[in-house]
Amino acid sequence: MKHILIVGALGQLGSEIALALRRKYGDNSVVLTDIRDDINRQLIESGPFYKVDCRDAKALADIVQNHHIDTVYHLAALLSATAERSVQAAWDINMNGLMTTLEIARTFRCAVFTPSSIGSFGPSTPKRFTPQDTIQRPTTMYGVTKVAGELLCDYYYHKYDVDTRGVRFPGIISSMTPPGGGTTDYAVEIYYAAVAKHCYECPLAGDTYLDMMYMPDAVDAAIRVMEADPAKLRHRNAFNVASMSFCPEDIAAYIRTHIPDFTITYRIDPVRQAIANSWPDCLEDYAARVEWGWNPKYDLASMTADMLAHVGARNQTGGSPCSQTN
Repeated sequence: MKHILIVGALGQLGSEIALALRRKYGDNSVVLTDIRDDINRQLIESGPFYKVDCRDAKALADIVQNHHIDTVYHLAALLSATAERSVQAAWDINMNGLMTTLEIARTFRCAVFTPSSIGSFGPSTPKRFTPQDTIQRPTTMYGVTKVAGELLCDYYYHKYDVDTRGVRFPGIISSMTPPGGGTTDYAVEIYYAAVAKHCYECPLAGDTYLDMMYMPDAVDAAIRVMEADPAKLRHRNAFNVASMSFCPEDIAAYIRTHIPDFTITYRIDPVRQAIANSWPDCLEDYAARVEWGWNPKYDLASMTADMLAHVGARNQTGGSPCSQTN
């Protein structure tokens, strides 16, 4: 039986990975930590939880030792738009938090999953079908920490034989968890606005293409790469994973197949638009498909139908818009 620790477990991605792993391995086998304990009480109370800063090495080491942890999902980070407003905090949390986890993993011989992002690329990266191995010169602090994190995880694998693995996520869309300061938040907000008001004011230009992924596929990628046969992994930190690429006008058109009178207008956020313009339109993910069988289940049409169904149900019960984004 695996014993798993999730650092940053109450965030957008962490909360849904936590649910999936607790279903798979049992509530008591998946330990959660986060700097907050005032959200998602149901998840907190379903199994072991500790309120811990991701940089607190002693507290995390005690948890790993006491719970016999063999696998760590390190998900604590400031996301793209938030990181641009707080660059020193972003470096401190994103890098020192990861270093803390890697040192604990080296000491206690744990495997480590760390997500990277399309934010690890920059304007000089090929924008269409971005290769697995290519130029990575990001122009955001978030992107800088993601590139440094990839290299740091590679270092710990080669230097200390720590079993580090990761994927480069696109924007991740979810109906379950709140926005975390990412550039692609619009891709969930638009569904809530469509259901509630039949209109949406978008912060990105209508022709801004970005890679996106539905949360069930993102959770599957994170778990599947950690359970893959290590002998088949030529890459580790991190695999491109792709599912769909669309712009705001595309998503609006698919929403109109369900809500014909839906309209979209634009008020561009210059910070988010600049970040989006520096990222790829779509990724090439051949390595992930070959080395560990990556195969997403959702496209824009099927995701839109599923999102509108869930958002409609949440809207009837007073739910609020939420997303996991980069």
